[in-house]
Amino acid sequence: LQERLGAKARSPRWAIAAKFPASQATTRLLAVEFGVGRTGAITPVAVLDPVLIGGVTVRRATLHNEDELRRKGLMLGDTVLVQRAGDVIPEVVKPVLANRTGQEQPVVMPTRCPECEFPLVRIGQEAVTRCPNPACPAQRVRGLIHFTGKGGMDIEGLGKKAVEQLVSQGLIQDIPDIYRLEVEQLAGLAGWGDKSAENAVRAIQGSRTPTLAKFLAALGIRHVGEVTAQVLARHFTSLPRLLLAGEADFLHIEGLGEQMAASLVDYFQDPAVREMLSRLESLGVRVQEEKKGAEIHGGLSGSVFLFTGALAHLSRHEAKARIKELGGQVASGISRKVTHVVLGESPGSKLTQARELGLTVITEDEFLRLIGR
Repeated sequence: LQERLGAKARSPRWAIAAKFPASQATTRLLAVEFGVGRTGAITPVAVLDPVLIGGVTVRRATLHNEDELRRKGLMLGDTVLVQRAGDVIPEVVKPVLANRTGQEQPVVMPTRCPECEFPLVRIGQEAVTRCPNPACPAQRVRGLIHFTGKGGMDIEGLGKKAVEQLVSQGLIQDIPDIYRLEVEQLAGLAGWGDKSAENAVRAIQGSRTPTLAKFLAALGIRHVGEVTAQVLARHFTSLPRLLLAGEADFLHIEGLGEQMAASLVDYFQDPAVREMLSRLESLGVRVQEEKKGAEIHGGLSGSVFLFTGALAHLSRHEAKARIKELGGQVASGISRKVTHVVLGESPGSKLTQARELGLTVITEDEFLRLIGR
């Protein structure tokens, strides 16, 4: 039965997690702000009178979309019941209607983008209101953050704050600009030094040869996450083949519907996207062809690696990419699932924890032999 039910991308369909009831508290809804996501989605965010829930002070909580906002019947000034969903994510559950005074005000959804003033749209049956302006500065910044982040190219040193700083300083405006950055430019910025600048540029250089799956996920195409990116990469195997595909080609892939197929065609036929891809190629970005079938599963299948300390012979990004190419996984924290702890220079507390758990610790040279370097 379990085999017949199968699994979703992150969990089996035949099991459900049992959770304790979430911690809750009441507070006041002070305001609703509207954020712009990388795909233009407008997300209402509740601004709350700070309240302590489960040892954490909660000041803001997402309201997801206009439909959810209306369904809950929230008004400005309401006393609201708030919880941390899964004891992690703040969530406004409902208004406390008995506490209403008549002074509360309705929440008004914007009709123009709060960042670029472009008229907002809501397409078909979608629950999301969007800014359709491809030049919207908020979308551009969030797209860059996604590209460099862990769900994208995973470029160390270019996290959210760093990307926002680089955009505000005029050093990057789009994805190709990332590959023009130089050590001297970064080292002169507030909060940066020679070492951090060198590390960031080294990580950027190490990201110039991504797998097709990683590259597609990093682009932030609407409806295309990591799993869909892997499906597309295995089917088309190379970026040039993917660029030649039409809607019918996408619809032949199991699991891809009309909405996703249309989104892919719209994205890759956009002249601005074509120009961006051309610029990336001219800057030395070479998207690798995907291996077919059994070739994808390498000799590290079933192995989980954790790094502690700095590597001398390759960047952390290159090491992670090689592990994934060979079928292995990379952990972000210590656990008994880790099969190999790779010891670099100046290791941190992970080494002590690894030894306490009896995990296998290997040197960088041993790691290089494992990955065939």
